[in-house]
Amino acid sequence: MGEKIIDVKNLVKTFGDHEVLKKIDFSVEKGEVICIIGSSGSGKSTLLRCINHLETPTSGDILFHNEVVKNTQKSLTKYRSCVGMVFQSFNLFDNMNVLENCMFGVRKVLHLSKEEARTRAITHLKEVGMAPYINARPSQLSGGQKQRVAIARGLCMNPEVLLFDEPTSALDPEMVGEVLSVMKSLASQGLTMIIVTHEMEFAKNVSTRTIFMDNGYVVEDESPEILFNHPKNERTKEFLHRYMEAKVS
Repeated sequence: MGEKIIDVKNLVKTFGDHEVLKKIDFSVEKGEVICIIGSSGSGKSTLLRCINHLETPTSGDILFHNEVVKNTQKSLTKYRSCVGMVFQSFNLFDNMNVLENCMFGVRKVLHLSKEEARTRAITHLKEVGMAPYINARPSQLSGGQKQRVAIARGLCMNPEVLLFDEPTSALDPEMVGEVLSVMKSLASQGLTMIIVTHEMEFAKNVSTRTIFMDNGYVVEDESPEILFNHPKNERTKEFLHRYMEAKVS
């Protein structure tokens, strides 16, 4: 057993009468790359947003290093400085250039000096291949470039865990590869990641664990080798069969 970073315990999330997450339990260890797959509406993105407390769980707990994450501004600011999030729609500040976008969080939250923040930002922009664009505004970038900047911005916080909410779903097909390549590199460096994705080949080849969700439940939580090649649950088999059919066509 490795070092446990995040524990999701008995997590339930309802919106009105609709129960989106139903008693979810799983933990995340240091260095794991967990891909969460499943049909649209299965609760994947809601689970990720609850882990980062962008959605407040209806019941259950999120534990970080065995301590419950409290729903207070002080607690959440500290927690989110350690558990970063990369969004489907990039969420960059349009009124700032690439460098300023990456410096903003570390200055505001970690209180680094301007020089330290700049050095850190450039280091991570180089890492994702975006250093030549430090003076560009988001409006001047392609979708793939924006997402790579968003990843660099997340890395600038030196997070223990980085969450990705369908990071390639808003991209044109030819731009998907450049973002997945950056994520693959981060995985090989041992960054702990939880990734909600529709990219099955990526999940199969890069994740250390794959979670299949359906109708608000964690249906299977296995190594990709087992989940993709020997799924136990009928719903998992159906989902993967549809994916294989789509791939062939």
